[in-house]
Amino acid sequence: MAPINNADNIKAQMRKGILEYCILSILSRNDAYASAIIAELKESEMIVVEGTLYPILTRQKNQGLLSYRWEESPQGPPRKYYSITEQGKAFLEQLDIAWNELVGQIYRIRTGNDPENITPSQK
Repeated sequence: MAPINNADNIKAQMRKGILEYCILSILSRNDAYASAIIAELKESEMIVVEGTLYPILTRQKNQGLLSYRWEESPQGPPRKYYSITEQGKAFLEQLDIAWNELVGQIYRIRTGNDPENITPSQK
């Protein structure tokens, strides 16, 4: 039987699953407009396009996790800057806990060791 090589598809699905977490993380540091969010995601090799980003931003805004404001731009039309809300910060804290638990669980499955036994060089 030939091996199924769908690692790229699985990696894309994994990235898609954590995009909302990444967007909230970016906005927890600074307010940003969509192009800046995309640029930071691409810089971190979390490739995303506007067609993927805008529905997530809209959903997070509708859930009360984000707000936005319009600011004049020195180059071109005004920009919509997104900000994380207090509710968004609380949700991000929950996601941080869930992420750390997930990383620990995967580490345990992959190595058979408890994450508490990780040395600084292994992190």
